[in-house]
Amino acid sequence: MAGSARAAIPIEHWVHASGARVYLVTSPTIPMLDVQINVDGGSRRDPAAQAGLASATAGMLSAGVRAHGDRPALDENRLSEAWVDLGAQFGASAGSDRFSLSLRTLTREDLLTGAVRLAAHQLAAPAWPEPVWQRDRERQLASLREADTRPATLAGRAFARAVYQGHPYGQEPTADTLMAIGVADMRDFFRRHVVACRAQVSLVGAIDRATADRVVGELMAPLQAHGCENLPAVAEVQALAQAVEQRLPFDAAQAQVLVGQPGYPRNDPDFFALLVGNHILGGGGFTSRLTHEVREQRGLSYSVYSYFAPGLHAGAFQLGLTTRPDQADLALSVARDVVAKFVADGPTAVELQAAKDNLVNGFGLRLDSNRKLLDNVANIAWNGLPLDYLDHWTDQVEAVTVDDVRRAFQRVLQPDRMVTVVVGGRT
Repeated sequence: MAGSARAAIPIEHWVHASGARVYLVTSPTIPMLDVQINVDGGSRRDPAAQAGLASATAGMLSAGVRAHGDRPALDENRLSEAWVDLGAQFGASAGSDRFSLSLRTLTREDLLTGAVRLAAHQLAAPAWPEPVWQRDRERQLASLREADTRPATLAGRAFARAVYQGHPYGQEPTADTLMAIGVADMRDFFRRHVVACRAQVSLVGAIDRATADRVVGELMAPLQAHGCENLPAVAEVQALAQAVEQRLPFDAAQAQVLVGQPGYPRNDPDFFALLVGNHILGGGGFTSRLTHEVREQRGLSYSVYSYFAPGLHAGAFQLGLTTRPDQADLALSVARDVVAKFVADGPTAVELQAAKDNLVNGFGLRLDSNRKLLDNVANIAWNGLPLDYLDHWTDQVEAVTVDDVRRAFQRVLQPDRMVTVVVGGRT
């Protein structure tokens, strides 16, 4: 099971003996290798009572390793020093859908060998030290308390709860959920979710296929010991049945206004129509309709934006702005009118062409470093996109019509059934 795209950005793809799906772009210009391993272990997998578990697990992977084979135990300081000595980096993170492991190293043979061995040691024998977790949890609790003093944080939390209506996408860590997480929970989460059979490994750098396969083998070996436990299905995000409005008092110089609803999953066939359309509506900075109507025409806000956040499920459509508290109602009314008119009528031909030109001319900036290229390859892997997806990206943008945008927005957005959150506004 292997293939290679005949394209300007050739991506080699095969399934490793461990079950991991491998995606390689050979880039010999710089003697460096970037690796990203993605598995189904993001925050959507957090138990509701332990929101924050995936992120805590990712953070604790750098807290030290136990002795393993001929490799000695290292506490977090010595582990950090070992990576500095190699001139390499290794880390973990958790988003809504993915648990990600990232390795960056030079490809000189001794450095590459050392970096891959050290990464494999971390994957095989994380230490999960209780004192480090207690320290890190206290830091997170302090951050939560500080965040509670910011109106933008309060608005974001209220918005997520209302839009996602109990779906895991709307879960956020609290003091109670962090206190419910122990190192044993992290160990179990890591074993259950970070497994070779569901891993997608993307590599960009100055290596050939044989070397890539060897690197993948060393990194997957410790994960194969985790087995391949089936994961339960996660429910889909439900559409809103009616409009929801929340106004939260807060004494601040600026009111925070958020409007939105569940949007669409990444595999939506209208992805490009929605991408281009939102660039016109509120994603194109100073050229967007929202900026023109809210900022330039009326001076109600310095910044106003909209975006979609598609994932494995329908991520939110969000419109946001800040304004003087006494102007919040007017700014909200104007923004709602802009969205409603855009959904009803779509863009003009002039707006559409300008958006296409901007997106197409800026496409090269999405690929101007190994790190950015890796992110794009990992996106292809995670979302099951064609290997030549990047080569046809601009063609897909150019093919979008006014009717495509209008039809897609009318299908996805319901302006009369959106969540509105205003923090700090005054009438």
